[in-house]
Amino acid sequence: MKIKSLLLGLLMLVGFQIKVQAQSEDEGIKACINNYLDGVMQGDTARLNRAFHPTALLRSVNTNTGALQDLSVRKFVATTPAGGIQTRGGSTKLVSYSYIGVSALATVELRFGDFKYVDLLSMLKFGDNWKIVSRVFSRADLDATVKGTGAAPSTGAPAASKPPVVKKSSANVKPKADDGW
Repeated sequence: MKIKSLLLGLLMLVGFQIKVQAQSEDEGIKACINNYLDGVMQGDTARLNRAFHPTALLRSVNTNTGALQDLSVRKFVATTPAGGIQTRGGSTKLVSYSYIGVSALATVELRFGDFKYVDLLSMLKFGDNWKIVSRVFSRADLDATVKGTGAAPSTGAPAASKPPVVKKSSANVKPKADDGW
């Protein structure tokens, strides 16, 4: 009886720790996103600097020239209006986020009077802290909506019971170290 109680208690403790870990990841990601959104909203450069990795890139396409346009974090933070976008009637909104392992994605909106920016934020976890490493953004009309589901469409076919046989070649050799591919 004591062994059953001990095992039950141990399982409950492990389950609680797993749930706490998942909550802390959500909270960490949301903290990073909120640092960004509140920093933009209030013009708080310290919060913006906490949100971004120092080498993050901010990218878009120049709609006049069609050229790729890069902006450094330093320049973005420096050009954030004093008092933030709230002084211009702006608002912010978290649309969605997802994560796995040490990577996360978020979609946010920065709304202004007659247009909005939709930002796709890529984040990575450094130690215990999530940081934005890339902001890809687009200017859009206020009534424009983000499209897509984020999940691959189902083909309706049942999952195969065995993976297909792959011939061994030098092209299929896995690297011995995790090189990111």
